[in-house]
Amino acid sequence: MPRFDVTLAGETNLDIILYGLPEEMPLEQELLGDDLMVTLGGSTSITAHNLAVLGSKVGLITRVGGDPLGQVAVDRLRDAGVDLSRMTHSTKLSTGLTLLLQHGARRRILTYAGAMSEMGCEDLDLDYLASARHFHLCSFFLQRGWVAQIPQVLQQLKTAGLTISLDTNDDPADRWDDGIHEALRFVDILLPNEREACKIAGVDDVEEALLRLAKRVPNVVVKVGAQGSVGISKGKRYAAPAEKVKVVDAIGAGDSFDAGFLNKYLTGAGFGECLAAGNSSAALSTTRPGGTEAFRERLLQRGKEVKH
Repeated sequence: MPRFDVTLAGETNLDIILYGLPEEMPLEQELLGDDLMVTLGGSTSITAHNLAVLGSKVGLITRVGGDPLGQVAVDRLRDAGVDLSRMTHSTKLSTGLTLLLQHGARRRILTYAGAMSEMGCEDLDLDYLASARHFHLCSFFLQRGWVAQIPQVLQQLKTAGLTISLDTNDDPADRWDDGIHEALRFVDILLPNEREACKIAGVDDVEEALLRLAKRVPNVVVKVGAQGSVGISKGKRYAAPAEKVKVVDAIGAGDSFDAGFLNKYLTGAGFGECLAAGNSSAALSTTRPGGTEAFRERLLQRGKEVKH
């Protein structure tokens, strides 16, 4: 039997979220927010954390610095039950950090890559990654230390018998290249949002993007925000509406969708059920700040129930 349900490899950082900032942000002027949250960040770690909370057995290869930020992130992942036995530490760089400046429904995103930019193929234990039923990759374009080798890594894991999913997330350079099209050859489930789907497919219309990508990947899901999600699986189109909740912010909602979708997919559920599970996890995530706090709250509640 495989050791894990899902393995991942990628970034761990902390998110610092400032709420209530003005749209215009002049230089050399102190601007006041009205709320603050420090939480686990990095799409890979958010997905790993939430998958574990949902009940999947998760193994993560990541890299952090030897600083307090890294320790907080590691503690959050371990509390959720994520295995970090193959984690590495940087002796030169601090743990990555993302500053999110929230302006109502919109936000600015500023990231210091830190230790995650050092992680290369030499840090990946392929036997460990292959000791699962499924491998999930996030933030394709942020894996600068091994992005050139990603297609080869996916091919090896595919040969080992794993199914593979990919959520590219954004490309900060806006090139949408770096081997992404070669990597798609080995992907079973592609999980972009609307903009990412259009960028990967090279078109402006999301429906056209969905159709084009479905010719290359057996299962394509496009996250369409407040409308929920749409997808094509083996030639059949599906749609699932979003759940209505009181939204605090949408940070990490896409990563939480991935966790819900994959957790359900690994039970053998149908594609439509997986879409609904993804929407449910995304909705839960939006009810608390950041991408993991709502799931962490579930963990804390379980702990209280066990004590009673």
